[in-house]
Amino acid sequence: MAALVSQPEMDFFCPICQDIFRNPVVLSCSHSFCEDCLQRWWEEKLILQCPLCKRRSSKRDPPSNLALKNLCESFLRELSLEEKASARSEDLCGLHSEKLKLFCLDHQKPVCVVCRDSTTHIHHSFRPIDEAAQDHKRGLGMYLKPLEERLEHCNRVAVDCNNTAREIKVQAQRTERLIKEQFKKLHCFLQEEEEARIAALREEERLKSQMMTQKMEALRGRTAALSDTIRATEEQLKTGNVSFLQNYKAAEEAVRQRLLLDDPQPGPGALIDVAKHLGNLTFNIWNKMKDTVTYVPVILDPNTAEPHLHLSDDLTAVINGGIELKLPKNPERFEEYVTVLGSEGFNSGTHSWDVEVGNNNANWAVGVIGESVPRKVEIPAGYWEIWFRDGKYRAFSPPATDKVLSVKKPLQRIRVCLDCYRRKVTFIDPDTNANLHTFSHTFTERLFPFINTQTTAPVRISPLKVTARLEM
Repeated sequence: MAALVSQPEMDFFCPICQDIFRNPVVLSCSHSFCEDCLQRWWEEKLILQCPLCKRRSSKRDPPSNLALKNLCESFLRELSLEEKASARSEDLCGLHSEKLKLFCLDHQKPVCVVCRDSTTHIHHSFRPIDEAAQDHKRGLGMYLKPLEERLEHCNRVAVDCNNTAREIKVQAQRTERLIKEQFKKLHCFLQEEEEARIAALREEERLKSQMMTQKMEALRGRTAALSDTIRATEEQLKTGNVSFLQNYKAAEEAVRQRLLLDDPQPGPGALIDVAKHLGNLTFNIWNKMKDTVTYVPVILDPNTAEPHLHLSDDLTAVINGGIELKLPKNPERFEEYVTVLGSEGFNSGTHSWDVEVGNNNANWAVGVIGESVPRKVEIPAGYWEIWFRDGKYRAFSPPATDKVLSVKKPLQRIRVCLDCYRRKVTFIDPDTNANLHTFSHTFTERLFPFINTQTTAPVRISPLKVTARLEM
């Protein structure tokens, strides 16, 4: 449509889409709208009402406004005639009023035969206008495919963002419920502590939901901009040769600017930090409940859990449920391996934790893994584990170590000892204190505890009993 319209011409524009009416219908309040615009507007509303005056409509299918439709069609015909007249004037040289038949390769603009012989274009190279237009159209058209690919990528990221936004809500609701269940086990004097933790959860939900909303709004803006650029490019490719060549540089620059922008990415850390709110909850208030508190040295991070894994409410046990959960594909989550990490990694000090594996003929592994290992594809190296499979225990760390261990009776628990100073990972049977295997390696990054399981029997981090002593 024209860039500027007079006030009388505004009567031809739909108040919803701000474009010339298409199949206008009229409501009982005398306001008119495009039929499709009105129906889409009503789909999002609970009641049928006028978008302008909010008066309720008694008809789901209001009558057509034939008079307005005829006026709009006449108006469109007049606009078409004006545009054709303008296009004809653009085909003439502004200096010599001659038809633009040539394209100056040096100045990159259409010229007439008089311009060709002028001193301004002396020694310049020229091509017929049609040939030059076709060459430049092919060049500009090549940008359409990468633009469409960018648009498709934006749409995929938008879907992931929508899934993440929904999961944030689910996580927040589930985490709030679990927090309340744990606090119900405590005495009433812990009410203030409960309220403080729920407030922190809700604040994180608000901030992360707000962050995701902003990201989604930015994606919608990026998607709309890409769509506009594609549409504008397609329209430019349909214009006459002279008009195209006069405007193609601006169109090409607009396309280049869009392609220079980085592709949007989901980004890590978008989900609720469930481990922060639920992990070691009773330990954090041990000074108020010393006789009942326990401490778990490793809290499992549900944001890393492969979708077949189900974690316990206190994030200390995991089973393989067999059914894949519908979870967002956030960067932290494993997809190739049925693995879940601990919520905290270590790059200094000494650490140990017991994992209850039980006496079962299953397929599981426990150990430590590097922070930078890939989580969506096969892991070639960077983890050290005890692996139980086909009735045998193995010390496994690709590509160098795959050793079958000599174990006299089935293991009930495995103690993992990480010594970052001595750069060793030791696996011990805590029931016999026997050393199962020790890995020595030059660790260069943070190591995270991990559990990998293909069994429905729970694999659990053992809690520790906490005692307190006051020193005078």
